[in-house]
Amino acid sequence: MTGGSQLGVTAVIVAVAGSTPRVVTVRSAFEVPPAFRRGDMLPPPRDALPGAAFAPERFRTLQEGLRAVAEELSGLSLRYVEQLYTFGDRHRDPHELFGGPRSVTVGYLALVRDAPTGGEAEAAEWRDLYDYFPWEDWRDERPALLDAIVLPALRRWVQAATGEAERDRRQERAQLAFALDGEGWDSERVLERYELLHEAGLVVEAFRDRELERLAGIDPPDINTEVRRDMPRALGRPMARDGRRILATALERLRGKLKYRPIVFELLPPTFTLNQLQLVVEALSGTRLHKQNFRRLMISGGFVEPTGAFESQTGGRPAELFRFRRQAIHERTSARAIPEG
Repeated sequence: MTGGSQLGVTAVIVAVAGSTPRVVTVRSAFEVPPAFRRGDMLPPPRDALPGAAFAPERFRTLQEGLRAVAEELSGLSLRYVEQLYTFGDRHRDPHELFGGPRSVTVGYLALVRDAPTGGEAEAAEWRDLYDYFPWEDWRDERPALLDAIVLPALRRWVQAATGEAERDRRQERAQLAFALDGEGWDSERVLERYELLHEAGLVVEAFRDRELERLAGIDPPDINTEVRRDMPRALGRPMARDGRRILATALERLRGKLKYRPIVFELLPPTFTLNQLQLVVEALSGTRLHKQNFRRLMISGGFVEPTGAFESQTGGRPAELFRFRRQAIHERTSARAIPEG
């Protein structure tokens, strides 16, 4: 790119280990320039998504460059890859605040089977995906932090609005995203929820972004003092740059596709039990599924077929092993792939 801009590629690499959805992170190297540092500054978040500037002289396509960068950094062989979105908000990369180029990155979702990371200087590591979005995991119960922390803070944010129109707008957004007043919880509104928390100043990144703008000589809008009081500062593990926004986009895309495309099989070994399959689907959807309904749909819907072999290491009766029917990709293009509830 020209005109003081830089084009990059960023990968959200997802796997499921047993029942734990995981994402690959690397260590962010960003440091506030010495001339702008203060003694009371908190260190910036270190978790970053694998990525780099795109090298057009090396790669014919963006996806080719993404695969090379992500595999080099993670030490993993990418399987399923799809483009997510182009992220180019001003100051999304803090280097821009201190004289660096405008950063635009093309985000990609990549699915892999669970395996140890390696890569460049062994910098990559797996993190539990729900460490970043603890309010998204409903498998065991409604997350306690919703009622204890998130909803009270959002109600204060709504009431702190200046003017009735702004208050109504905030109320509507909170109701839709977080089921604020008894609305149904929509598991696919992952990005909307994170962006609302950021706008309301309820995540570490909101404070970090405002502080960096002040250090760079920009006067950002302040967080209302009523909202700042008793402000939760640990709503999920923070990420460098806009990493959590990109990760939220990927999780939302995954949850949406689970309902109509059999991409979940990219995360499984060639043969698997139906219990393993269900655990992976539940891990990504953040919800529990009805066991018999799930198995009935997988078999009668033609997604899986028995191998005739059995897994004996289950602690009980041997479990039948299945494999994915590749024909299902063509047979079920427009059908619902995964049952709800």
